[in-house]
Amino acid sequence: MHDAALFLLTIGGLLLLSIATDMLGRRTFLPRVSLLVILGVIFGKDALDLIPLVLTDRFEIITNIALTMIGFLLGGKLTRESLGHSGRKSVWISLSAALGTTVTVAFGLTIFGVPADIAILLGCIASATDPAATVDIVLESKTKGPFSRLLLLVVALDDAWGLILFSIGLAIVSTMNGVDGGGSPAFLAMREISGAAILGLLIGLPAAYLTGRVKPGQPMLAEGLGLVFVCGGSAIWFDVPFLIASMVMGAVIANLAKHHDYPFHAIEDIEWPFIVIFFFLAGASLEIGALKDIGLIGITYIVFRVAGKMAGAWLGGRVSGADSVTRRWMGFALMPQAGVAIGMALLAAHTIPAYGPVILTVAISTTIIFEIIGPALTRFAIRKAIIEDDVPS
Repeated sequence: MHDAALFLLTIGGLLLLSIATDMLGRRTFLPRVSLLVILGVIFGKDALDLIPLVLTDRFEIITNIALTMIGFLLGGKLTRESLGHSGRKSVWISLSAALGTTVTVAFGLTIFGVPADIAILLGCIASATDPAATVDIVLESKTKGPFSRLLLLVVALDDAWGLILFSIGLAIVSTMNGVDGGGSPAFLAMREISGAAILGLLIGLPAAYLTGRVKPGQPMLAEGLGLVFVCGGSAIWFDVPFLIASMVMGAVIANLAKHHDYPFHAIEDIEWPFIVIFFFLAGASLEIGALKDIGLIGITYIVFRVAGKMAGAWLGGRVSGADSVTRRWMGFALMPQAGVAIGMALLAAHTIPAYGPVILTVAISTTIIFEIIGPALTRFAIRKAIIEDDVPS
């Protein structure tokens, strides 16, 4: 069959299939994100192997588009109003959850005999979450309560803390193992994060004043998509994190473009097709065979990551004066973990090849589990928070 025909038929069938996952998600404990991942696993290479290469070969570009959209939407939540109301809580909870998870996982692995340097790296990897899954679950739940709003702010900051912690941990472990330029990973990570922030500013500042002038008050999808593609492409070109770049761009526009806010609404209206393909292909790319090698290290990682997220979020909520509902359920809502963790594991394996097999096996196998059950825990936490806060969904 012609590649173009096969590509269009697969995309069309997948989008129609996503309607069923949406309906099923409303009637089961699994959100549509988890269902899409499971479908991807079923149709992927480790099971039925029915997904054509013409689609899987484009997974990277689809990932970049979807995550850049997510970053843009998250950045749009970082307004002066929202940060003024919940900024202290979001900073403390996100930092405490990331740091608490790193320390808890590293400590737990060390107790069970894992070498300290491997435990440090896996602890840092454990701090990462999955902003794409979290944002979609909040949108799926159609809630605008205080818990959901705070969750989006926390997730927006969480991976930034995770990248910083990972860069520090990788520098420490590199020094412990005598790798040349032991301090370079931290320096490179700081340079990438600051470069992404500068890029977001350079695109966001003119966009804040130039968008919304052609048809005042009317949504223009071309503006929103144009910003996302230019930001994502530029970030990849300059080799900086596109999620952070798009987040900064979104925050700049949200705070400076007082005459409109519709680029964010426009992206929300069309992001779902990209999210469908992204999570389906993410499931298809998961190596289910890695689960058999999870072993004691993987089980310990899972248990202590759950404990670290819950304890860290609770402590951050306590320090920042968050209410009891937030302290009780925010940790559960931060359980999804996906691409950022795999990226960290790949970098660690490249920097210290001797630890590569262990780190990649644990990261990949546990990501499969957290990618499926994590979104379910997030939706469970949101629903419990709604009930306890008595906020209508």
